[in-house]
Amino acid sequence: MANLITLTRLMLLAVLVAIAYRAAPAWQIVHLPLAAVIFLMDGLDGWVARRRNEATVFGSIFDIAADRVVEIVLWLVLADLGAVPVWVPIVFIVRGNIVDAIRYAAISKGETAFGMMQRRWARFLVSGRFLRTVYAILKSWTFALLLILPALAVLAPAWWQTAGTTVTAVAMAMTWGTVFLCLLRGVPVVAEFLADRRVFAKDDDALAGAG
Repeated sequence: MANLITLTRLMLLAVLVAIAYRAAPAWQIVHLPLAAVIFLMDGLDGWVARRRNEATVFGSIFDIAADRVVEIVLWLVLADLGAVPVWVPIVFIVRGNIVDAIRYAAISKGETAFGMMQRRWARFLVSGRFLRTVYAILKSWTFALLLILPALAVLAPAWWQTAGTTVTAVAMAMTWGTVFLCLLRGVPVVAEFLADRRVFAKDDDALAGAG
């Protein structure tokens, strides 16, 4: 069931992208609830896996991969539509690849993506429920707002003429906030990885595999 929820998230993402490129302005408003549902399902799949005792290595990796696909696809779409500069998706792609590579290594050793955090400050930034919730809400609302801005300009031209500049500035401030939290929450993962002396130990099997 948990993996089905994760798969459904990816299907809803495809719907959202199709609406962004093909739908009339009136339909663009759908981005608001759709983005919220996609990000709410991110927490739902993990909760269901724990509740139904369905937690598996595959499920953990699938969930991480789906999170990254949703995030990167939406930033790339927004960059393609001119809503954000191209450096924004580049930041998320680079940070995501580095962090996920470390997390996959931890999962392969029987640890969890969040359980690998040892220090209290690292757990607060990465696995703490408060910051995870703030980050998820900020991302979902940032994506939704950026996606519906063009529709607002068409559907409410009089209002947009007076409030458009302010709303756009708010959207960009939210984008900067999302980028900041993305990088901030990636620092502990890299720091814990580098602090683990085992990663610098010679591993003949790993070296052989790398070739």
